[in-house]
Amino acid sequence: MASGNTRRQFLHNSSMVAAVAALGMASRAVLAKKVRGFEEYRAYDAMGLAELVRKGDASPQQLLDMAVARSEAVNPVINAMVARYDDLARAAIQHGLPEAPFTGVPWLLKDLGIAMKGTVTTNGSVFFKNAMQDHDSTLVTRYRQAGLVIFGKTHSPEFGGTATTESALFGDTHNPWNHALSAGGSSGGSAAAVAAGIVPAAHASDGGGSIRIPASACGLFGMKPSRGRVPMGPGVYETRNGLSAQHAVTRSVRDSAALLDISQGPALGDAYASPPRERPYLEEIEESPGKLRIALMTKPVLPVPVAPECVEAARNAAKLCESLGHHVTEASPMLDIGALYNALGVSSNLVVVKKVGHREKALGRSVRKDELEPITWQGLEAGRKVTGIEYTEARDSLHHASRVLGAFMLDYDVILSPTMAIVPPPLGAMSLRQPYDDFMMVAAAASAFTSLYNMTGQPAMSVPLHWTDGAVPVGVMFAGRQGDEATLFRLAAQLEEAAPWFDHITPA
Repeated sequence: MASGNTRRQFLHNSSMVAAVAALGMASRAVLAKKVRGFEEYRAYDAMGLAELVRKGDASPQQLLDMAVARSEAVNPVINAMVARYDDLARAAIQHGLPEAPFTGVPWLLKDLGIAMKGTVTTNGSVFFKNAMQDHDSTLVTRYRQAGLVIFGKTHSPEFGGTATTESALFGDTHNPWNHALSAGGSSGGSAAAVAAGIVPAAHASDGGGSIRIPASACGLFGMKPSRGRVPMGPGVYETRNGLSAQHAVTRSVRDSAALLDISQGPALGDAYASPPRERPYLEEIEESPGKLRIALMTKPVLPVPVAPECVEAARNAAKLCESLGHHVTEASPMLDIGALYNALGVSSNLVVVKKVGHREKALGRSVRKDELEPITWQGLEAGRKVTGIEYTEARDSLHHASRVLGAFMLDYDVILSPTMAIVPPPLGAMSLRQPYDDFMMVAAAASAFTSLYNMTGQPAMSVPLHWTDGAVPVGVMFAGRQGDEATLFRLAAQLEEAAPWFDHITPA
């Protein structure tokens, strides 16, 4: 667990950039006509808040104040945010925001694998607790150009290495629906912040399910884009052999579509590029998906038990899809599971070696065992033993799986499954600090469905269509063809209209 002093120091490090701190606090805006309190603020998605700003019914400063106030009210309980940059955000507003789709909307970055100049990216690791960034990631630049007001960062487990959000550096993120449960991971901090109403949407990333798992656990919409849809650079060309993707968790489908519109598209020198979209995704959600051929898959390719609630959620979603005119057939692809999951392990371990190696070079010393969590340390040791041949064979296995899934989806437009094979587990069940076998038993079930589409590069989304009798969210996943986010967004909008979830919110 993080010490109180470490956490307070990092949470209030908005004054670390002297030039920004010198600007001081911007004056408080006069309360606007439409948004006078938290309940009204929470009644809007990100696009709705941006529309209020455009109409003059709310100011960016007012929205920021509400986001900050909400974070101060709930973050001590749920531990979703690990850094605040209030002065940076106020300085951006004072300097003048661009006229753009999300002008004035408060925004949070995940504290993993993304750089914002003059701030620390810890990657959830003690070894990176003072890793100051000297540049902005391409995605941060695009967020700013879209008018988003970045005022903090959200919790992630070390290097995103587990499907929960717990770290030795910052402690545990609690699920806003039930504080004893995991919020999912590795974007659990972002999902908890959105579910608790701090912001209507937040940045997230996904290397094995890390957008979709926390979206499922927290009752949100979570789209993992196709490989190469959103740039990783400029200093990163790919992560986990191309398994990882960047996007967001949101309360509404249209926010996810509009956010992908402003962030998508290759940057110069990108290792991958998805097929170009035919039209903006915000326009796609206004279109009918037509009658889709849907493959229902209730057993994951990894042979793990699936919780009855998760199967029920998927089967109920299949019935909903049939009622909307889609054709659902039970079917699953045939894959070489041993080779595929060996490739996943190799890729995950090598990213640890790479991250640690870069940090060792920056510090001029080797990492100590007590600076990494136990399972991360095991991954580091295993990764250092990987040969060049093993690395290339892992890449070949991933590319082969992409071809197998591509062939399978000649007969289907979408694959429907549970998002997770388990309901959100208690905190501690997937911690990186427990015995490896205990960890793997639960973590494998959490990502048994999601990780397949990281390995193949296909887009996939978790849709909040089910809650247990104990009011715990259980997501349902839909995967599309490589590059075909459009079909998923059209289907998601149809599902959102047929089974609305926006007003299904967490307790106060």
